[in-house]
Amino acid sequence: MDLSLTTIIIGITAVTSILAFNRYEMLDRWMFMPYRIKNRGQWDRFILSGFIHKDYMHLLFNMFTFYFFGGVVEMFLRYKFGVLAGGILFVVFYLLGIIISDIPTYKKYQKDSHYRALGASGGTAATVFASIVIMPLSDICLFAIICLPGFILGVLFLIYSYVKGKEGQDNINHDAHLYGAIFGIIFILILSPSSAGMFVEQIKDFRLF
Repeated sequence: MDLSLTTIIIGITAVTSILAFNRYEMLDRWMFMPYRIKNRGQWDRFILSGFIHKDYMHLLFNMFTFYFFGGVVEMFLRYKFGVLAGGILFVVFYLLGIIISDIPTYKKYQKDSHYRALGASGGTAATVFASIVIMPLSDICLFAIICLPGFILGVLFLIYSYVKGKEGQDNINHDAHLYGAIFGIIFILILSPSSAGMFVEQIKDFRLF
C-alpha cells in the first residue's frame, strides 16, 4: 500500500496535537505568539504552531479537510513534476502555507503579549484553494447540507474571511484563512500557469440553474 504524504502529514499532526493536549509546556512553546517570536527570536513557532490544535474537534476538522483536498494537490504535483519532485513540492507547499498565512497576523500582533494562535488552518486553506484552481467545478459541501462548486464557495469564503478578519470579534484567525487561500492560488498558478486557462475553460459555460 502506498502511503501518501497527505496521510503522513495528518499522522504527524495528530500525534503532536494529542501530545500537546496534555503537555502545557509543549503547547506554550509551540503556540503562535508574535510577541515572543519578535522579542525572543523564536521563529520556529511559524511552523510548530501548525502542528498543534486547540482540541479534538479543531484537529478533526482541519485534518478531515486536508485529507480530501491535500490528496488532489499531491496527485497533481506528482503528475506534473514526477513522484520525487512533486512530493517535495507538496511538502514545501504545505509548510509555506502555514508560514505565509501567519505573516500578516505576526505583523498585526507583534506588540501584543497576550495574542496566541494555533492550528493548521493556513496550510489547509492553501490546500483547499489550490485544489479549487485545479478542479473548480468539484462540489464542496458545508456540513453535508449545502453543496456548491468549489469556485463559487471559494469566492464566498474569501469575502467572509476578509470581513471577519477586519472585525476581529471572535477567537478565529480569519487572516490565516484568507492569506493561506491566496497563497494556495498563487502557488499553483506559478508552478502551472496553464492552470489559469484550464480554470477559465472549466467555468466559462457553468450555469447554476
